[in-house]
Amino acid sequence: MERRNTAQALVEGLIANGLDTLYALPGVQNDPFFDALYHAQNRLRVIHTRHEQGSAYMALGAAMATGRPQGMAVVPGPGLLNAATALATAYSNNARVLALSGQIPLHSIGRMTGQLHEIVGQTDILRTLTKWNAVVKAPGDVAPLVEEAFRQLLSGRPRPVGLEVPMDVWTRSAAVHPQRAAVPPPPPPVDEDAAEEAAGLLGAAERPMIVAGSGALDAGAEVLAIAEALTAPVMSFRMGRGVIGAHALDVRLPVGHRLWAEADVVLLVGTRGQNPLGAWGTAGLKVIRVDIDPEEMTRFNRPDVALHGDAAPVLAAIAARLGRHNRARPGRADAIAATKAAVMAKVEAALPQQVGFLKVMREELPPEGIFVDELTQVGYVARIWLDVPGPRRFLSTGMQGTLGWGLATALGAKAACPDRPVLVVNGDGGFMFTVQEMATAVQHGLAVVAVVFNDGAYGNVRTFQRQHFGGRLIASELRNPDFVKLAESFGAQGLRATNPEELRIALRRGFATTDGPTLIEVPVGELPSPWEFVMLPKVR
Repeated sequence: MERRNTAQALVEGLIANGLDTLYALPGVQNDPFFDALYHAQNRLRVIHTRHEQGSAYMALGAAMATGRPQGMAVVPGPGLLNAATALATAYSNNARVLALSGQIPLHSIGRMTGQLHEIVGQTDILRTLTKWNAVVKAPGDVAPLVEEAFRQLLSGRPRPVGLEVPMDVWTRSAAVHPQRAAVPPPPPPVDEDAAEEAAGLLGAAERPMIVAGSGALDAGAEVLAIAEALTAPVMSFRMGRGVIGAHALDVRLPVGHRLWAEADVVLLVGTRGQNPLGAWGTAGLKVIRVDIDPEEMTRFNRPDVALHGDAAPVLAAIAARLGRHNRARPGRADAIAATKAAVMAKVEAALPQQVGFLKVMREELPPEGIFVDELTQVGYVARIWLDVPGPRRFLSTGMQGTLGWGLATALGAKAACPDRPVLVVNGDGGFMFTVQEMATAVQHGLAVVAVVFNDGAYGNVRTFQRQHFGGRLIASELRNPDFVKLAESFGAQGLRATNPEELRIALRRGFATTDGPTLIEVPVGELPSPWEFVMLPKVR
């Protein structure tokens, strides 16, 4: 045992569990913790941001890009509330984020004595944003609570966890046990009978189909093995993009919608299935679900076969049994390719501007590069058009649809993956939510390339107001800065492109810059709506 204060013990706990970077914003309630971080700078890097939301988004981006736990730290009250939007996104996106929050003095919690940053029920608020949280009340609490926090991060459904430390607890010291690295429990055992039943249904199917979400990202080889054995298309939308790479059997949402209408057996892996199960209909369809979260099994309806467990071993068990059930499907690959070509030709014809820019971005972003989408017309089209060469190379907000997440999330991805190019597409409205993090990117040398499509509006809102409310525009037009000069004022590279070929040149300059960010402004008019290819109707 060694005598340490709570702050020192927590720093050692983070390092023992493999954390090498903390995204943080300091403040008086956490000063002793940052002093402990100062003494561990050679082992635990601190990237400090210009807003607590930026800290949490950076941790989220790092977690999504790597699949590993990442940490953030903020002060209590308004600090935690500022970070809450990003934590809500991390929760819905199944991201392994450790949220460290300060707290008011221990004896004052819940008494409403007017302490700085005091809010009602902070622990309860954090509980709604995490799968597990706890309050550190003494130095001896640190080792077991940190171990449990990381055990929670590494087991079951990935979601954020939270630890709070009251400001007067940081400096309390005691003889403490060395920190142990968390050892997650083994995944649930595979239900062999259910795996056999699933293999039987899939093997006998004429037109099987696979739908993959974020729970399949670390099981790409297993998904592909089943897909190739069955000649089954693999559909992903936002969170599962890239699970089998840019394979011939990889299909995007509108193609999947067309194939869903004719499928007879579908295998859903690590996905809520919100679009197909919730909107497209399941009449006459056999449904097999694989999910680490048992609550997801009956979210929309009861599947014919449910397999609770980690996707990789469950899918391996199904694949091992397919051989004795599988039928031949002559011509299936050609039929899928023809459907894919026809549907994507419609997308390209209806959305030429967005596709034109995306073609250039796909050609210039290396295969190992990370693409971060935003809530902007080009981002929406990226979800249904862009080829994604591998898992964790397409980061999206998922169900939260968190406007403004893009820049800070991309910075976290770059910090965690410094050798990989990172490209984020933004609208002018969303970009301004976290524009201050350009200063963070410059200060910490994060060479992200941010493309801002500037239409002078919250473009999606304006489009809906014109289409559905008689053109009565309100609160949707924007007055913007000169984005090139804005970038330069931060010390970043600022460029402007007015067409796809100019964007190509600017992207090359941006990716060649290794010591800081590049902002590329692309002035655009109102872009055609992609929603006919996203909000798809019932087909069965």
